[in-house]
Amino acid sequence: MAEENAPQQQSYGSSGGGGGPRSSGPGGGPGGRPGGPAKRGKRSFVRKKKVCRFCVDKADFIDYKKAEILAPFIQERGKILPRRMTGTCSRHQRWLTVAIKRAQNIALLPFAAEL
Repeated sequence: MAEENAPQQQSYGSSGGGGGPRSSGPGGGPGGRPGGPAKRGKRSFVRKKKVCRFCVDKADFIDYKKAEILAPFIQERGKILPRRMTGTCSRHQRWLTVAIKRAQNIALLPFAAEL
């Protein structure tokens, strides 16, 4: 009788390749996910793709003298917002950066807000 129970005990050991209670993956939870079982409907929200507003206007040049156009692209601390937040394309983001720096140098835009 002891011989019949031995193979069953060995199959659950740590040396066995699978079938054990910890074989669900690195997450440890059922379904292999850290937070628990796999979720069926993750989310129904689809993010709208951001469009470069300079491409829409077909701008060939971003004028540094128009501070009202440049102001939405800087934070109140004076930092230039990145492309992933504004949605501008890479070409216009480079032009925008140059225009903002020029406007800051001639005091049309602030370098940083007053604290």
